[in-house]
Amino acid sequence: MVLISVITPVYNARLDYLTAVYESLAAQELPDGWSWEWLVQHDDPSDLELPAAIVRDQRVRPGSARHGGPGVARTVALQRAGGRYVRNLDSDDVLPPNALADAIAVLESHPEIGWTTCRVLDLMPDGSLTEFPGDPADGPIPLGAVAEYWRAHDWRLHVHPTTITIRHDLLLAIGGWMALPISEDTGMMLTANAFSPGWFIHKVGLHYRQHAGQITKADPNASDRTERMEMINRRLKAIDALLDQAKKGPGQ
Repeated sequence: MVLISVITPVYNARLDYLTAVYESLAAQELPDGWSWEWLVQHDDPSDLELPAAIVRDQRVRPGSARHGGPGVARTVALQRAGGRYVRNLDSDDVLPPNALADAIAVLESHPEIGWTTCRVLDLMPDGSLTEFPGDPADGPIPLGAVAEYWRAHDWRLHVHPTTITIRHDLLLAIGGWMALPISEDTGMMLTANAFSPGWFIHKVGLHYRQHAGQITKADPNASDRTERMEMINRRLKAIDALLDQAKKGPGQ
């Protein structure tokens, strides 16, 4: 059985939201010969309390470690991952049944592609789903194209990093998620695109829950956005410089 690993950091999460995440995973329609594992990483050294129905599912692999923020929690969980591919998933979002299969299909068919993202619908508090414009066309995302758009649009992306599915070895090679208080998936995706082209799947692959407790809304340090974005940008510039030097060869 071939695995796809789904990694979710958890800190003060609502159990009803976690249950919804699990139910969306249980409803995944995977290709023959594939299964998922869910690495639920508690961003706290105490054991994570999960509903009994979730604990009984052997595909669910909870873990815990000292508090370090979502990027650190995801990267700590990565060392337990056994999947060929790794899907990013937050503790308050849900996957439509096609989500994992769509990413698997692209990555299996296109070995030159390192990662995928997909369309997102906002999941509103009343349960309705809301679409928003601006998605790119279905197909490849060239090397470095995400950073080019991001720099030209005030550090805003045209693809959603929380939907990323990435090859396991590529994720290891770039060091996992960035150790930032938020935007860790943004830093990871931009870094991945510095080394590998991606693919945008023009099918909905995530229902992004909108609620008052979201970390991106509740973060008291939102004023540090400039510093976070500049840290990511400096990292990308350093990577570009090293890659250019490697192409020129020693002494050039």
